[in-house]
Amino acid sequence: MHGFLPVVATLVAYLVGSLSFAVIVSRVMGLSDPRTFGSKNPGATNVLRSGNKSAAIITLLLDAAKGWLPVMLVRWFGKPYGLDDGTVAMVGLAAFLGHLYPVFFRFAGGKGVATAAGVLLGLNAWLGLATLLIWLATAVLFRYSSLASIVSALLAPAVYALGGGNAWYVSKSIAFSVVLMSLLLLYRHAENINRLVKGTESKIGKKPPPLPTAEVPVKSHRHAELHGHKNHTHSKHKP
Repeated sequence: MHGFLPVVATLVAYLVGSLSFAVIVSRVMGLSDPRTFGSKNPGATNVLRSGNKSAAIITLLLDAAKGWLPVMLVRWFGKPYGLDDGTVAMVGLAAFLGHLYPVFFRFAGGKGVATAAGVLLGLNAWLGLATLLIWLATAVLFRYSSLASIVSALLAPAVYALGGGNAWYVSKSIAFSVVLMSLLLLYRHAENINRLVKGTESKIGKKPPPLPTAEVPVKSHRHAELHGHKNHTHSKHKP
């Protein structure tokens, strides 16, 4: 029976990760679907473009929690059932993959920054905090949220490796999970990298463009006058 538990834990973590809170929170709060405007990315940053900061904060916290909670549950309760570091690594990766490719939303998910942060905090609190500090420092210095995410993704594996033997014990399975998440984060930020190179990426604090609205054709005053004059003339000549 215990042999199936790692598989069950991994599957449950993936299903939890598949809960796209950007979409769920937006629906509950009566906002537009984040997949239909802005970057069309179902994440906290795009929810913020709706103008509702509360919805964005709730989305951010829930996206991080769905990465953190499955990892912590295995760490807290898994050892008596034979769930070791390998299972912890698989569960964290599964929750992250669930966010990227959610089964409940036709496998179209977000970029995974908040969920990855939650997973790292669950794997090791110091690792997660160090990565968050890297994100904050990069964001403050350069004012690009995407660049902060890219730099954090690049450095997270190095931070984990350098902390080995000092701040924490390095597990090969967890190291593999961290590296794979970093590579997937970079892949999901390919468009952002392209815009950063071109100098067209939006900065933090820059007012986003207005959400697209359906255009309604409006007749000009001149057209209306001509149309009214034509109708008036036509009615005068009616027998």
